[in-house]
Amino acid sequence: MKIVSLETHVVAVPPPHIGGMYWIFVTLRSDDGITGVGEIYATAFHPAALVPLIEDVFTRHLLDHDPHDIERFWRAAYSSGFTQRPDPTMMGIVSGLEIACWDIIGKAAGRPVHALMGGRVHDRLRAYTYLYPRNAAGELDFDDPDLAAECALEMVEAGFTALKFDPAGPYTNYSGHHLSLPVMARCEMFCRRIREAVGDRADILFGTHGQMVPASAIRLARRLEPYDPLWFEEPVPPGQEEAMTEVARATSIPVSTGERLTTKYEFLRVLQTGAASILQMNVARVGGLSEAKKIAAMAEAYYAQIAPHLYNGPVGAAASIQLSAATPNFLIHEAILDFSGFHAEVLRHPLRLEDGHILPSREPGLGVELNLDVVARHSPYEGQRLHLQMDPRPVDVTSLAPARG
Repeated sequence: MKIVSLETHVVAVPPPHIGGMYWIFVTLRSDDGITGVGEIYATAFHPAALVPLIEDVFTRHLLDHDPHDIERFWRAAYSSGFTQRPDPTMMGIVSGLEIACWDIIGKAAGRPVHALMGGRVHDRLRAYTYLYPRNAAGELDFDDPDLAAECALEMVEAGFTALKFDPAGPYTNYSGHHLSLPVMARCEMFCRRIREAVGDRADILFGTHGQMVPASAIRLARRLEPYDPLWFEEPVPPGQEEAMTEVARATSIPVSTGERLTTKYEFLRVLQTGAASILQMNVARVGGLSEAKKIAAMAEAYYAQIAPHLYNGPVGAAASIQLSAATPNFLIHEAILDFSGFHAEVLRHPLRLEDGHILPSREPGLGVELNLDVVARHSPYEGQRLHLQMDPRPVDVTSLAPARG
C-alpha cells in the first residue's frame, strides 16, 4: 500500500467562529483507493502560507510511502532540513497527515484506531465545555459572572460534569503580566457565582492563557482555592517550565498545560520539573496520534493524567477521542458544547455526546467522514485573521474588559 495523493481543505467557520476562524482538513488516498482524513492545527501563519508547506511536507516525506510507516514519516519530517527540534508549524502539518494515515490504517484493518493503539479502555469519555453565555440580545457575553453562572447551570442540566471559563482578562503579545486587583476580584467572583450555581454537581476548570507572571498567578490561585477548581490552566506563558513549577508548588490547585506544546520533548520537561500534573496536548498539533500516545505513556509513569485540548474542528476531535479511548490515564476531554452546529454540519455523521460524555466511534479508522458539499460551500477561507489572535497591545491593568483571540 502506498499514498498517492493529497487534498487540502481550508474551511471557513461561520460566525460566531466557535472553534476558530477556519479549520484545515487533509485527505490522503492510497493506491488501493482508501481515503483517510486528518486535521492540522497550526496557527502561526495564514492558510495561504500553510497550504504550500503542507504540500512540500507531503511530497518530500509521505508521497509513495506506506501509510503504516508512521515512525519513518515522523522522523523524516522532524529531521527535515537538519532541524530535529520541536517546531509548532511542522508538527501541526505532521499531525494532520499522520492522523490521515491512521484513518487509512484503521479502514484497511476494518478496526477503529483505538483498537490498534492498545485497545479501548474507556467506553465513555467524560467531557467538559467552555461556557458560552448569551445576553438578552442573544449575543455571546463573556464578562458577566451572573450570565456565566446561568450558563453553567444549563450545561450541568445538559449532563456536563465539568465547565471551563477564563475571566482573567487580555492575553496579549506582551503577556505575562501582573493582574490588577479588580481583575483578580472578577476572577474570584466568577468562581464564586459558578460554584454557588452548580454546587458539587460539576468541577470548575479555571482557564487562563499564559496571561500572568508567576507571582501574579500565585496571588490569584490563593483567591481561587476556596472554590476547589479541578485545574489552573497555563497560568504563565509556555516555554519556561520552571516558572510554571513555581506556581504549581505554591497552590493546592492542580496545574494543567499543553495546548501550545509539541512533541514528547517539550512535555518531558513539564513532567520532569513538576510544572503540571494534567497534560493538555492537542493531537492535531502535538505531532499526531502516535506522539500523543507516547506523551500519555510518559505521563502515566509520573502519575499524571491527560485532558486533551480542543479548539479546532471535528476531525482533530475524532482523532483525540480515539487516543483517549485507549489511554489508561485519561482524565477528561474538551468538547465544544455538544459538537452540534457547524461541527456537526461538516461531517456526514456527527460526533456523539450523551449526558456529558463522548461516545468513541467503533467504526473503522477515525469513524468520521467529511461532508464535502458543506466543505465546498465554506471554502476557501477568505478572511485575513489567523485561527486565533492575541491582543497586539500591552495590557491595560486599569481595564476590566478581556480581550478575545
